[in-house]
This record gives sequence, structure tokens and C-alpha cells, in this order.
Amino acid sequence: MAGHSKWKNIQHRKGKQDAMRGKLFTKISREIFSAARSGGGNPDTNFRLRMAIDKAREANMPSDNIQRTIDKALGNIPGVTYEELVYEGYGPGGVAVMIELLSDNRNRTAAEIRHIFTKRDGNLGETGCVGWMFDRKGVLTVEKEGCPFSEDDLLMMALDAGAQDFQSEDDYFEITTSPDDFASVQEALVGQGIKFDEATVTFVPQNTVELHGEDAKKMLQLYEALEEHDDVQAVYANFEISEEEMEKIG
Repeated sequence: MAGHSKWKNIQHRKGKQDAMRGKLFTKISREIFSAARSGGGNPDTNFRLRMAIDKAREANMPSDNIQRTIDKALGNIPGVTYEELVYEGYGPGGVAVMIELLSDNRNRTAAEIRHIFTKRDGNLGETGCVGWMFDRKGVLTVEKEGCPFSEDDLLMMALDAGAQDFQSEDDYFEITTSPDDFASVQEALVGQGIKFDEATVTFVPQNTVELHGEDAKKMLQLYEALEEHDDVQAVYANFEISEEEMEKIG
């Protein structure tokens, strides 16, 4: 789990950039659309939809926008149909990169993502070229500040709920689950008064590559360019950058 934790630390230092970029609503709307289309429009029985709605509310998305997106997904309102895609490739320094997307035009999206990789010394690869380097995991993070429980108590609560792993980082606790147990663990801990800073099913790298110098700088540029693309929902990569290196990059 070191790979996810290290990158999580970088994200904390960089800040929640999606919100600052003003593109968060677009990404959340597409996730709501995809979740409702695949699992129905009832968040009580569609946990993926419930997660997306919770994320939308945290971002202060208007309720009308949420419901309109669900109605479009169910065919109640004519609109654009999105396709779920996963692209894989390599970044500077041989870093493995996986990208989850929602697109209304597969050919356009593929060309644009390929251009982003090529411009930043990366390479968009074939399906399966790096997927084997990642494990699908549920990850829940709890900010230490304001957590009503001690580390030992939270650890026991998480394990009792069915979590696979528990780690203490600088300013947050990280709870790991299998994808199948993610919903039940989250619900059990929420029921005991736990509030999560992040709760998602994600790809976690099995091993990581430590980057320095130009490779580190270019990889961050690639990661940020991918995140900024309107069709990209999430980016996963197996690199680490030390705090000292981050300070050099600025």
C-alpha cells in the first residue's frame, strides 16, 4: 500500500486541485450518469450512485443538477451517452499509468490522450500493458484532526468491519478493503460516527518507482495534464517523489 500512501501525501501537499480548476462538477456529473445507467437511479440500492451523489453534495452541486443527470442516464431526458474507458501507458522514468475516462467520442478521446502522453515523454500503450501492476482496492481516509477515536480504537473498528489493512500517515489514517467489502466497511464505520476525507474504490500499485530531477518534473506535468482533461475521471500511477524532490520542483 506504500504507493497509494506516498501519492496521497503528494496530493495533500498539492491541494485538492480538481476543485480549484473548476472542472469538478463535470467529472462528478459523468460519474453520476455512468453509475445510474449501469445500476439504476435509486441510491439506496446502487452504492456507486450513492457515493457519486455524496461527492456531488460535498462539492455543493445543486440538487437539480444531480437529479437531471440521473434522469438523462435513465433515458427520461434526451442527452449525450457516455462510454466508460480505461487507458494504460507509460510515463517518464518507466512509470505505469492507468486512466479511467467517460467519453462521448472514443476516437477523439484516444487521440487527445495520446497527444498528452507524447508531449510529455510518455507513451500510451495497449490494453493490459500495465494493468497487472495494480490491484483494485477500496481506500478510505480519515483526517486525524477531529477524529473522535484513538488510533487503536479506529484500527479495531476497521478490522472488525472487515478491512484488510490500516495505516497511520502524517495527518490521516488510511483504511484498505477489498472492492467487494468496501461498501459494508464504509457503512459500518459511518454508523459509528466516522467521517471520511476520501472514500473510493481505486487502483493501488503493487510496486513503486522513485523519480528524481527531470523525470519527476515531467511525470507531475503528465499527471496534471491528464487530470485536467474533461473526459478523465481518475488517474493512477506507480511513482514516488520525495519531499526534498518536491521542494526542488516547487
